[in-house]
Amino acid sequence: MKVTIISGARPNFMKIAPICRAIDSARKAGKDISYRVIYTGPQDDVALEPSLFSDLAMPVPNGYLGVSGHDHSQVAAAIMLAFEKELDNHPADTILVVDDMTATMSCAIVAKKRGLKVAHVIAGTRSFDMNMPREVNRTIVDAISDYLFTAGMIANRNLNQEGMIPDYIHYVGNILIDTIRYNRNRLLQPLWFDTLGLRKGNYILLTLNRHDLLEKRVVLQSLLQTLVNKVGNLPIVAPLHPYAEQIVASLGLAVPTLHLLPPQSYLHFGFLINQAKGIVTDSGNIAEEATFLDVPCITLNTYAEHPETWRIGTNELVGENTFALSAALDKLMQGEWKHATLPERWDGRAAERIVQTLLK
Repeated sequence: MKVTIISGARPNFMKIAPICRAIDSARKAGKDISYRVIYTGPQDDVALEPSLFSDLAMPVPNGYLGVSGHDHSQVAAAIMLAFEKELDNHPADTILVVDDMTATMSCAIVAKKRGLKVAHVIAGTRSFDMNMPREVNRTIVDAISDYLFTAGMIANRNLNQEGMIPDYIHYVGNILIDTIRYNRNRLLQPLWFDTLGLRKGNYILLTLNRHDLLEKRVVLQSLLQTLVNKVGNLPIVAPLHPYAEQIVASLGLAVPTLHLLPPQSYLHFGFLINQAKGIVTDSGNIAEEATFLDVPCITLNTYAEHPETWRIGTNELVGENTFALSAALDKLMQGEWKHATLPERWDGRAAERIVQTLLK
């Protein structure tokens, strides 16, 4: 079996790495399976720092489609055309896609029209807001997939309610947890950590990526001012992409305890998550890692791809509400935060289950 694995952005590689290792192990055990990793972006994408693949203990992509841009339709069309050529040159039996990006949807459609099997990892997540481009992507991909690999029973329920074929649904667990489990003892303290006078368990980690939040300058300023006011002299460490850093810097907060930093390598960023007193983020992935690591997490959103993170994990959703954020920060600073119950099958073996299913 030849599997082509698609990555549409840097975070996808965190979910692909354990699958690559699982396929390598299956091959060593004599199974007839191989893979080819394709990145839909350009080879010189600045988001792919040189250390990424060594940090994740995975090979560099076998091919790059070279597509970038922000217009959904243009990106989708360009990826579909480029992926057709990729499959002409390197035929595959199964196309494995992750998450809910435009690249995920585009490659899944191409594969299905060519009569290939489509495997969707992180299937069944829903916001129930079809005005969100990612909700459109994930709904389309789930509808045409032959393998629906889910991270939890809530995702299973969503797929069952939409009438998906039960035999296509496979509850394998959260693939992201495979990666954080594998790397937990490999996490590295950044060189600048001591320089800033930081201490383990005594700082807040802040991440911001969601464009629709960053564009609401007044709302963002109110949220960040609330954060600064509530944590007092506690350092706030904010590794941000340039566009987010520029926006935050332009708000003029001028707080000496707020440290705006460039994006960090995977192992350095994992260290920052693991050692934080608490996290304020708009990222679903970070909320999942925080639940596994039992670190308090406040998410500036009204929904989570994996509701398990707030139902039994360490995550709390506050949306863009400063009053909800303030109340959550009070609990955090007073040491009253809930502890996580690890969701079922978030055990670091999701990739093994995926490969076993593909080989049946």
